[in-house]
Amino acid sequence: MPESPPGAKLDDIDRRILAELTRDGRLSVTAVAENVHISRAHAYSRIARLTEAGVLTKFTALVDPIKAGLKASAYVTLKLRQHSWRELREALRAIPEVHHIALVGGNFDVILLVRAVDNVDLRRVIFDQIQSMPGILDTQTFLVFEDLDTR
Repeated sequence: MPESPPGAKLDDIDRRILAELTRDGRLSVTAVAENVHISRAHAYSRIARLTEAGVLTKFTALVDPIKAGLKASAYVTLKLRQHSWRELREALRAIPEVHHIALVGGNFDVILLVRAVDNVDLRRVIFDQIQSMPGILDTQTFLVFEDLDTR
């Protein structure tokens, strides 16, 4: 079940609503209310409050990458030149094959999830687009053999 972010005042009903919407973001307010055992009006006001507070940020569809033709995936770690993050962030966002970007602490600075049609396309994205960016000092690529959905 989702944890309370710092500063958010979430109670058990909020957490149950978030769990329902995480499980299926297409649920109607009526269905959420029924599943959480509260009135529709109460569910509506709670969802509105969670959205206004920024706890709920967007509703989106999860796409199966294999069925969408993206048969090659890799996590790519990046070591960056100091102070290059802001410029690189926008350049990385512009690459359609980059599906997730995280600024992290540890032995590297950034980790990317890259998805491509096949290994040839994956190689093109990593070698020709990502590794050629100024400010990137080093990369490591970890091929994904199998994705497991944990939700």
